[in-house]
Parts: sequence; C-alpha cells; structure tokens
Amino acid sequence: MTPPDSHLDEAAVRLGVVVEAPQHSGLLGVLDYLSATPLPPGTLVRVPLGRRVVTGVVWTAQVLGDPADAAAPALATGSLKAVIEVLDGLPVLPPTWRQLVAFAAAYYQRGLGEMALMVLPPELRQLDAVQLQRRLKRLDKALATPAAVSPADAPADVPPAPGAATLPELSPQQALALRALAAGGARPFLLWGSTGSGKTEVYLRQAQGALDAGQQVLMMVPEINLTPQLEARVAERFAGRRIVSLHSGLTPAQRLRNWVMALQGHADLVLGTRLSVFTPLPRLGLIVVDEEHDPSYKQQDGARYSARDLAVYRAHLEKVPVILGSATPSLESWHNALPVAEGGSGRYLRLDMPERIGGGDMPRVRLLDQNHVLKATMGQEPPPLSRPLLDAIAQRVERGEQSLVLLNRRGYAPVLHCSDCGWKSGCPHCSAWRVFHKADRTLRCHHCGFSERVPRACPDCGNQDIQPVGRGTERLEEQLAAALPGARVGRIDADVTKHKGALEAQLASVHAGEVDVLVGTQMVAKGHDFRRITLVAAVNPDAALFASDFRAAERQFALLLQAAGRAGRDADVAGHSEMWVQTWHATHPLYQALQRYDFAAFATRQLQERQMAGLPPYASLAMLRAEGKTQEAAQGFLEAAATAVQDLVAQTPEAAGLMLYPAVPTPVQRVANVERAQLMIECGQRAVLQRFLSEAQAVWLAQAQQHRRSGLIRWAVDVDPLAI
Repeated sequence: MTPPDSHLDEAAVRLGVVVEAPQHSGLLGVLDYLSATPLPPGTLVRVPLGRRVVTGVVWTAQVLGDPADAAAPALATGSLKAVIEVLDGLPVLPPTWRQLVAFAAAYYQRGLGEMALMVLPPELRQLDAVQLQRRLKRLDKALATPAAVSPADAPADVPPAPGAATLPELSPQQALALRALAAGGARPFLLWGSTGSGKTEVYLRQAQGALDAGQQVLMMVPEINLTPQLEARVAERFAGRRIVSLHSGLTPAQRLRNWVMALQGHADLVLGTRLSVFTPLPRLGLIVVDEEHDPSYKQQDGARYSARDLAVYRAHLEKVPVILGSATPSLESWHNALPVAEGGSGRYLRLDMPERIGGGDMPRVRLLDQNHVLKATMGQEPPPLSRPLLDAIAQRVERGEQSLVLLNRRGYAPVLHCSDCGWKSGCPHCSAWRVFHKADRTLRCHHCGFSERVPRACPDCGNQDIQPVGRGTERLEEQLAAALPGARVGRIDADVTKHKGALEAQLASVHAGEVDVLVGTQMVAKGHDFRRITLVAAVNPDAALFASDFRAAERQFALLLQAAGRAGRDADVAGHSEMWVQTWHATHPLYQALQRYDFAAFATRQLQERQMAGLPPYASLAMLRAEGKTQEAAQGFLEAAATAVQDLVAQTPEAAGLMLYPAVPTPVQRVANVERAQLMIECGQRAVLQRFLSEAQAVWLAQAQQHRRSGLIRWAVDVDPLAI
C-alpha cells in the first residue's frame, strides 16, 4: 500500500485505472495513477477520485521513463495521485473479460469505467482490502466444509452417488443436434426446437461434455423466476459439481460469494440472468442462452446492452461454442441462421428440433371470433370468456385436468371511470392511468409506483358510482370463479409473487394439482413444465396486432406460441390438448400462422416486411433519449443535438443512408414528473452508425452541458433499441 503523498522513485509505475463515473462527467476513459510496484491489468485497486476513495480496475501499466510510453513526457509525476491500496487475494480479471467490457462500452456508447464497474458485484465496489480479506476467509472456510454449503449455491465437491442421475434416452432429433454441436466447433448455434422438444436436455448433455473436459459452463435464462426451476434440474443432473447462481434476487453477500467462486474457478457451472454474461470465468468452455428471443436480455436503463449479443461476442473472444435456444427465435437470430442463398447472413448454424419428446402433438389452436360475442351481448361488455370456451374449461375440470388462461394485464381493471363527468383514474405524476387493485382497494401507477386508496366518490363531481373499465388478471380470476362454481381458480402475476418464496409456492400448488384453472400473465407462459394442463386460452391478445412498435407482432407470436406450449406436455394428454384464442381479427396472418405452428412462414413474412421498410436486421437503429423537467426541454436538447451533428451526417457515405428523424415524445411521455422524448437514428451499415455515434458523443456531451440550465435532466444513447 502506498500513501497518496509519499515520494515515488524513478521505478514508479503509471497505471491506467478505470473507475465508475456518470456519463455527464466526461470521464469516459482511463485515469492515470501512480504505483510503487507494477500491477498487472485486471487488478482491483482503491484510488482517490476527488474527495472520495473508489474502487477501480487497472487497465494499463507503464514504467515511468520507458521510451515506449509516448504519453509519459506530457505527465508531471507530481500531478498524479497514488493508488491507495490493492484488493489482493483475488485473481486478476482475465484479458478476455477486459476485451468484452471494452467492446460493450464502445458499442453501446458508454464510459469504459462505467461499464467495467457496473458489471462487478455491488458489494465488491464498497469493500476495502481488509473487508475483502474477511469475506474471502469466510468463503474459504465454507468451501472447506461442504456440509455448510447449500446445494443451490454451491453443491458439495464430492463424487456423485452411483445411479444418482439416470440419463433420459435421447430422441433422434436430440441425438442429431448433439452430433452437429460436436462437429460444429466454436461457433454460434441456433437451437430451434418446439416447446417440449427437449432443448434443456441438449444443453445439459453439451454442458456435461464441457465439465468432463475440465471447463466451466455459463447458462443464461431471461428472468429470475425461471432460475430456481433450472437450478433444481441442473443440481440433480450434476451432483458433485459446484453450481452457483447470479441474479438480482440474491442478497449482496450471496452475489459476491458466487461471483468470487466463478472468478477463482471453484464454480463449475454458472446459472444467471443477463448480467451474468460478464462473469469472469477462467476456463470457460460453453455458453448457453435459453429463450434467446426474450426482451429481458436487453438492459433498459443505464448501459443498455444486449446480453444475448454479448454472449455471442464473448464466445467468439473465448473461442467456445454458444447455443442460442428458442421455439420462437428473434428475427435477428433467425436471419443470422439463414443461409446466404436464402437471404440470410449464414453466421449461425441452425439446429432444428420440431417434434415433442414422446411424439406428442402440439395443442390444436382454435380461433374464437369475438365479433359474434359482441352481437350476442347487444353492446354490453362481453363476458371474459365465451360460452364455448367456458364449457371446454368445465370439461377439463370434470376430468381432473388443468387449464391456463392468459391475460397479460395485472390488477383488477386498467382504469376507474365516472360515467357522470368522465373522470378517470389518471396518475398525477405520469401520463398514464392508475390501475385499480381490488384486493387492497388501491389505485396504483405501474410506472412510478404512486398509490392511493380508492376514493369513495368521484373526486371531480362527487358521484359515488365510479366503475372499473377493462379487465386485469385479478378481475378475470374473480369472474372465472363465479362462472365456474366448484373450480379451484388460482392466479400467478407480479402482484401475488412479490414476496420471497411466493412464486415457488404458487407453482408447487399448480404442480400438485391443487389448482384447476390458472390465470396468469406472461410470466407463466414460458419455461414452466406443467404436466396436467391440457387447455390454454388467450383472452385479449389483439392489442399487439396494430401497435406502433414494429416488433410487437414478433413478440406476440412468441408469447402465444410459448403459452400454447404449456399444454399437452405429457404425451398421454397431448392428443386432446387445445389452445383457444379469443380475437376480433381471426383472419389476421399472425393467427393463421399460429394455427399451423408455422414459425418459418411467419418469420419469412416479417423479414420481407422489414426489408421493404428498411428495418432491423436489414438496417441498424439507435435511439437518442432525453429526459427533462418539461417536454420542451427534452425535445429542445434532441433538436439541438441533431443540428450540431449535421456536419458528421454529411460526411457519411450516401450509400449508408444515415438518417436522423425528428424528436418526438415517448409513448408514455411523463413518468414520475419527468418528461421523456426520443430521436431515432437509422443507418443501413452498422459500422457507419457506430463511427457516427462515437464521433457524436463529444458533441452531444457539450450540448447537454448547455441545456442543463433549460431543464435537461439526463440523456443517453440506446443502440439496437427494443422499445421504439
């Protein structure tokens, strides 16, 4: 440890250290510090930054006076501060980790230090050297006493019991996929398999091969609620291996411990959500990205990175295979897996698994035209489920089978309404309605969290007859219980699973057969293996058909097909399993493709439309986003930013087609009293867009400083945006 003011001799080392700094600070690169001794790049250190002492990562090291150090003459030794202390005891962060971070920072237009420190465990950034040593000693003690380590966090390092895990027999298509993986080498694979086709078994077999070769495996899932289920299956299969999880549901101490185990090489297999793509693994041999199409892999604030895309890049860096698995791949991945002769890029090798394990059929898709229901109700609010669908569910209840009713809207009703004066339950802080939750009699904004008790009468006119408009899962559960007397109706959404262990308890009751009809949002439509469900119904899926977001149809098709896959997963009941879709647009091409389970035809049509419109994957997009105290402040910055880079736009090749669209408010333009606006940037060539964004950063940073006085709060660049 070297005190900041101590004298450093001629052999002192100048270190380039990255520290966490906000984008508006302008500290986007490395900062120079002095060290009495050489420190290898990747070392964690504590350094002074203004009046604070912060954690940083050594990025470069150069002995002062070295002729190869061109920058040394320009630096006065006395002007540089010294490193406070080294966080030793940890291995240095690998070179490939630093390459991944540097690529992510450059591609997603963030500061190098911001990206590097953001992906480290939060608790690690707060510890000094003494505190870290205490944590490492506790971890060493836990590793030395396997009985004290829980199986989910780190299974004991003991050999598996004989016959502990009997491997299931492979289907022909699973065997074919594994042979292709074995012969394909270190490249990206798109495993396109229908729901229930056994993709997870392929992951596990491929992981077994990597583990047997002494390598580590990174297995990623899109959401936390899928992690415990996969944890249990992986722990059962790989008894005797150390398995750790990394996701936001862990305590800071658990997260740090698991991350350290991965870095030290003690963890054989890491299960995690999107941030786990940055986990340093010294002997990585395989990356798996399950449900690769899921938008949860894209960070929506701060550094807006795509974990799926970074997983592909990391596999390229590490020279290991990466498997992207999905029943409904993203159109970008589908395009990358199409041969060049068919209009694709040919970058990925596609592995097809169209059949379910056991030969079971996918549920029959039935479309219910709601136009007939509307005529029957003579203008009144139609019932939640049509009579034929209610009868079908009742038959399942009588046979002891289960049904799943999908409505992707939580709460009791989206809005309360006064029929006398027209008042609606708007949020005073957002340009959105507050949702009525009947269970606790509150009006709750799902954007800013503002909540109030339901008023006894209309706040504007005093009318006591204020009514719910629309339907959420809470109301649907109540209506189904009334329409199906004797049926046990349950619900799974974010409201009933917010407490720790609640989701697991709800899922256990479904698996135990204690629920006849399950009402849920999209969180139950993917990844869960419900063996007794034979009917799935989508109640109100039409909203996405005519949305302004060009990805809406892709997401809706994926959601509905994933939901359909929850039915008939047991081959004994697959023959009479059904997917019912209540729609006002039964002839829409999306539903017609869903009826045939023809994702390839749906993807082909969508890609043709995108190519004609010049949209991804045939073009690259970026979004310049701004938040301000007023809408004028947010849009004013965006307009000034666009004007300031016109020279850069003019310098781009005409063939690249770089275009900046006018600034507009976001779909929900005010959240928590902050106004939001966006400006879309389109370019036909990804490299040209990246070069433009890199050169524009300094210009926009200067513009932002000028607009602070006029009400600009923050701004950011979103590369490859998913929310348009």
